[in-house]
Amino acid sequence: MFVCITVQMILGENIHIYGPHSQEPIRSFTRFRDTAYGGSFRGDGKLLVAGSEEGIIRLFDISGRVALRQFAGHSKAVHMTSFLSDGFRVVSGSDDLSCRVWDVPSAVELSSLTEHTDYVRALAPSKLNPDLFVTGSYDHTVKVFDMRSGSSVMTMQHGHPVECVLLYPSEALLVSTGGRYVKVWDLLKGGQELVSLKNHHKTVTCACLSSVGNKLLTGSLDRHIKVYNSSYKVVHNFDCDASILSMAIAPDDEALAVGMTNGVLSVRHRRHQKDKETLTSRRRRGPSYQVFVKGKNFVPRQDDFLVSKPVKQYLRKYDKQLKSFEVSKALDTALQTWTRTSKPDVTVAVIIELNRRGTLKNALAGRNEESLTKILNFLLKHIFDPRFSRPLLMVGDIVLDLYQQVFHESPVVERLLQRLMEVLGREAELQQELLQVLGIMDTLFASLTPRKEVMAHAAPPVAQESQLQAA
Repeated sequence: MFVCITVQMILGENIHIYGPHSQEPIRSFTRFRDTAYGGSFRGDGKLLVAGSEEGIIRLFDISGRVALRQFAGHSKAVHMTSFLSDGFRVVSGSDDLSCRVWDVPSAVELSSLTEHTDYVRALAPSKLNPDLFVTGSYDHTVKVFDMRSGSSVMTMQHGHPVECVLLYPSEALLVSTGGRYVKVWDLLKGGQELVSLKNHHKTVTCACLSSVGNKLLTGSLDRHIKVYNSSYKVVHNFDCDASILSMAIAPDDEALAVGMTNGVLSVRHRRHQKDKETLTSRRRRGPSYQVFVKGKNFVPRQDDFLVSKPVKQYLRKYDKQLKSFEVSKALDTALQTWTRTSKPDVTVAVIIELNRRGTLKNALAGRNEESLTKILNFLLKHIFDPRFSRPLLMVGDIVLDLYQQVFHESPVVERLLQRLMEVLGREAELQQELLQVLGIMDTLFASLTPRKEVMAHAAPPVAQESQLQAA
């Protein structure tokens, strides 16, 4: 099951629980006076804990509707709550800069940790040790707390406000997201940074792991979900309708739930192997031998009319991708080396079609350094071709709008952008000089026009007027 926390303007603030195959809530909790945050199940799935804007944490039994416990102690909103692995303690992170641990049976606060200097917005308890949990804060730090010592035992500097923290199943590696970066830390080496990923171009808000931990999924405000393999290479990419705020994957990897800024909860299901085999078994069988030898002894007659077989039109790869609305892949195909060098008109035609559909900005978003280099080189080569100027200038505007904050991070892209600006500046000066020459030529042509010809055009109206007066 997935937990979806929404804000209802009329009915108040609710927590809705959806099943993996239902589009209607199977259970709702409505005991919140203000916005609800950070819903989390206990390991056995029987209890649910959630924070709220008012600073109170509520504990619910899934089979009931009334809160079993209320934990009051935070002075500001509680955005993150979770059960420790023993199931009898709850840990919470709040905007009052503190993390607190609560005892479920007695509803008593066990500990208050105030080492963060900004909002605590990320939390991940250890499943192997009930005394350990990890927190992330807007003070750019990730801390590992040990309840036995009552303080943090490890601190990592993420470099940006931390939105999400995540432990691998072995708990030897830790993932933190914040800003455009996804960082992986080696806890066995004292919190040493293992890898830093920057494939998103807006803030990475959430992350989750597959059931065995061999795939890492990250969601961002750029509306993309990236899937990384164990070598931290992007192997798949999903596009969503709006910016992504939260994400969770089912324990059996059968479904992926995504919460977005437009208030939509999207659940994507994985196609089972049996379904694939069924589709394969339904394929049409080939013709038999009798079909091939059916007309072997046929003799045509003189009055027979020959009908030519229609030639099947095969679609290009980018046409198939446009047909299936894979806009980013279609643009990638159109920017391949042979196409953009030998047939630039094809590349521009794909750009014009994407603009007509209103998806050009989506296709240009989420690009890495290599892809941006191809686009900028294509602009430098063809932007002054009169056939392509208008669509390519539009592409340049969109690229500047999307990536103006991150150009300085890549020397190659920054150098190409400077060249493009210099070339555009020289072209603007040339156009200005040509306009001045055109004005001079218009003056010369006007001075060379015969004066008699001008008078001849003006004479007939005067003659007509004199004739009228004589009459």
